[in-house]
Amino acid sequence: METARPASLASPETVGVTNPGGSSPFVLTCDHASNFLPPEFGTLGLAAEELSRHIAWDPGALPVARRMAATLDATLVETRISRLVIDCNRPLDAPDLVPPVSEITTIPGNAGLSEKQRAARIALSWQPFHDAVARIIDTRLARGLETRLVSIHSFNPVYNGKSRPWHIGVIHDEDRRLAAPLVAALQRLAGVTVGVNEPYSPADR
Repeated sequence: METARPASLASPETVGVTNPGGSSPFVLTCDHASNFLPPEFGTLGLAAEELSRHIAWDPGALPVARRMAATLDATLVETRISRLVIDCNRPLDAPDLVPPVSEITTIPGNAGLSEKQRAARIALSWQPFHDAVARIIDTRLARGLETRLVSIHSFNPVYNGKSRPWHIGVIHDEDRRLAAPLVAALQRLAGVTVGVNEPYSPADR
């Protein structure tokens, strides 16, 4: 995939920011953009082919996010390290922040981490990602710019043997001001099945 590959835990290139001065009100994030594992982690005990699966990243999400950023003149913040190392789409107290199991796959390299090891992973990817998003939003708000945060993900059409019939899912919490008109517009497209809080929901985080 086309993304920078940080060489070590000390590398600053664990988060990418495209078009930081974008004129669009949208700020886009791609939290699971890469399946890259820095050399320090080996393969986390997984077979190499496992790293191409959805457990390691959101396949296809980054090209979509980049195209949206270019079309909208929007800022994009992307992760550059696999969600298997640390999941930037989880709060710090989430049990799957560093997932011991992803879907039905055990991640041997995530077992029995010390607090120091866990803190190192947070400092490697999670903190830089959230700091970058916060800086962009704070700068925009200080300038009085309308700002709407949208996170781009992908999903498998079949999960654990269960079909997911949606072509696109729109996930929202209580505030539906952005989601409602987006869903309405998507539902007007011929042949497009839209999931509303499907196949994920805010409760899944």
